[in-house]
Amino acid sequence: MAKDASFDIVSELDMQEVTNAVQQTMKEIETRFDFKGSKSSVEFDGKELTLLSDDEFKLAALYDVLQSKCVKRNVSLKALKPAKVEPASGGTVRQKVALLQGIETEKAKAIVKLIKDTKLKVQVSIQGDQVRVSGKSRDDLQAVIAAVRESDLDIPLQFTNYR
Repeated sequence: MAKDASFDIVSELDMQEVTNAVQQTMKEIETRFDFKGSKSSVEFDGKELTLLSDDEFKLAALYDVLQSKCVKRNVSLKALKPAKVEPASGGTVRQKVALLQGIETEKAKAIVKLIKDTKLKVQVSIQGDQVRVSGKSRDDLQAVIAAVRESDLDIPLQFTNYR
């Protein structure tokens, strides 16, 4: 095999699945007894989620419903980064939830170090918000994928462009 094999390590979210999870969350809280008459809602602006509810207890329940819907839609919970609960108008509370996408430089360097520590014969390069791994042996690439999956990084990772 003369040609190198390679793959990319990325951290991406399917925004359509996030939208579906938000819609399912809204449907469920409209029918649940503990949310009857409350001002609970989830808004999605394409970059972050905004949870709004009457009190912190209902906000926590709302976040739990959102998490369960995200799990059912295969959206990784590692991609949800909740901020502090803050008071909002009308005696309600609000919480912003950031959606993590792309691999930050520090995380990319940690991934590169992890791969270098495996002592496999592969080349690793950081390309923007993704990490490319290439090598002559596909078995080495499979071993790299296994090693990265075993490590507990705080971001959701996918392996794409495997060729």
